Amino acid sequence: MRKIVAAVKLMRPAQWVKNVFVLAALVFGVRIDKPESLEAILVALAAFGIFCLLSAAVYALNDLLDYREDAEHPTKKFRPVASGELSPQFAGVQSVVLAAVGVTASLYLPQGFALTAIGYLLLNLFYSLWGKHQVLLDVILIAIGFVLRALAGAQAIQVQVSAWLVVCTFTLCLFLGFGKRRCELAVLENGERAAKHRSTLSFYSLELLAHLLAVTGAMAVMTFLLYTLDPNTPAPHTLVFTTPFVFFAIFRYAMVISSGKMTGPSDVLIHDRPFLVTAILWTLMTVSLIVFQGRGIENYLPKLRYPGTPPAEKPAAPEINFPS
Repeated sequence: MRKIVAAVKLMRPAQWVKNVFVLAALVFGVRIDKPESLEAILVALAAFGIFCLLSAAVYALNDLLDYREDAEHPTKKFRPVASGELSPQFAGVQSVVLAAVGVTASLYLPQGFALTAIGYLLLNLFYSLWGKHQVLLDVILIAIGFVLRALAGAQAIQVQVSAWLVVCTFTLCLFLGFGKRRCELAVLENGERAAKHRSTLSFYSLELLAHLLAVTGAMAVMTFLLYTLDPNTPAPHTLVFTTPFVFFAIFRYAMVISSGKMTGPSDVLIHDRPFLVTAILWTLMTVSLIVFQGRGIENYLPKLRYPGTPPAEKPAAPEINFPS
């Protein structure tokens, strides 16, 4: 029984929340009030499940490759392979089986989705074997992995998504990735200990990460605004009213990771209540604006003129006839 529990831990189910990016196209690329929406929802959920399998395979592989370094980390040392609950050989077999099942399942969805899913696996293999040892490139590769999730979701349900959504995903994940490096430096307390756990951490400094977080956080907000204001985007322009939630989430994440009490984005989302509440409120408001788009919800919101749209015509002034 302990081995079964350890095998489940090896797949890191708490981290599967990251695969929510697969569902982005369902929300922002298709109207759920259309007749074909139920089928799109089922296919999107299947795609989400497949990426859970693929990401679990990647986590098992990383635990296999990093178990010695994880043993130097105050929290990662409790992972199944680093703690000795599972052997490296067992982790290797589990990784291969999960990857094989995930790839096989992806072949039942549109071909583009299967190719992107395989590309995601190859990208993570490249990252695990070489990329994660390259400063800056390590975070860029992680961000590309999230972009592939979003693109795969669009390919699964065969919808078109705005290029701004791709750019927004990339910049947001760069921000989250550099935030994770900031967490690791804070948790490991000193550069020598951090370098033993992850070699690239010896090249990251608190000053550099503060600069990178400021730049990528600002870019994430700006690309989100450009996405919501794009006149050709399928999502409603009223999403601009969710901007305060986006700002608070970015600021809150930057504040929490500086404390050194969280290990990364998933830990912040799960355990930091203000951040979690903000994420839930943003999600509820976003879904409501999309679902009720065209059903009169605009009548209850301030009237704004968005870029690329003509100004509203002023009503003609009434004619006044003066007595002669």
